Amino acid sequence: MTTASIPVTPARIRAVPAAAKRPGLPGTLRSELTKILSVRSTYWTLLAQAVAAIACAGTVSHGIGPGFNAAQVSLTGQVALGELIIVVLGALVITSEYSTGMIRTSLGVMPRRSVLYSAKAMVFAAVTFTVSLVTSFTAFFVGQAILSSKHYNTTLGAPGVLRAVLLSAAIVTVFGLLAYGTGAIIRHSAGAITSILGVIFLIPALAQALPNSWFADVVRWLPGGQALMPIASSARSVSNHLFSAWGEFAVFSGYAAVLLAIGAWLFIRRDA
Repeated sequence: MTTASIPVTPARIRAVPAAAKRPGLPGTLRSELTKILSVRSTYWTLLAQAVAAIACAGTVSHGIGPGFNAAQVSLTGQVALGELIIVVLGALVITSEYSTGMIRTSLGVMPRRSVLYSAKAMVFAAVTFTVSLVTSFTAFFVGQAILSSKHYNTTLGAPGVLRAVLLSAAIVTVFGLLAYGTGAIIRHSAGAITSILGVIFLIPALAQALPNSWFADVVRWLPGGQALMPIASSARSVSNHLFSAWGEFAVFSGYAAVLLAIGAWLFIRRDA
């Protein structure tokens, strides 16, 4: 008895799809932008910053008299209050992921830690600067509208005014990045916020206990206090003991760069 042989058709072997390209910065930026815009604390913090800056511009402008820098009157709230509010969001951008454990998911999606760290900082800086820029212009125009009734107002075309408006927005972003770097170092929301606010308030306050000659030498290097005065002013020079607006901005940016660099180094080397 013969057995009929049935031809067997060889199974088709499907080609394995090519490996996806290495995760990169553009996709991570989109992911981080979606993430920061999906959290209610982002909107509340930025709204608080805008309201505080604009309300301060209106309040201070009502009681001002001659002899004051008109641009500084409108922008003091943005510089003095905006920086204190934005450090909360700057710290939460990264510390909230550690407190919820979301950082492990983020690293699972983007294992290149340097890219993830940079993307978070870039998205946060872009969002903060955009909102702060709108706030600075709004606060300026509100303040000048009130000052115009007293004929103390100035315009954007006056020397140094546009610079003051732009730097007032930029310095808020710098303080936010200071807090972001601190958050990466400490990895705890309350600890990071307390630390950065302590530095902003405590160091300038302690420096005032120094002898006058010593204080005059160090005041330009302080991370707050009088060193912020040139930022919001349209004057070329506010004090002989302080740098120009660009000089003081460079000092604060240097502090932010150092903390960001330390935070990046720790973020890359430590376990999540």
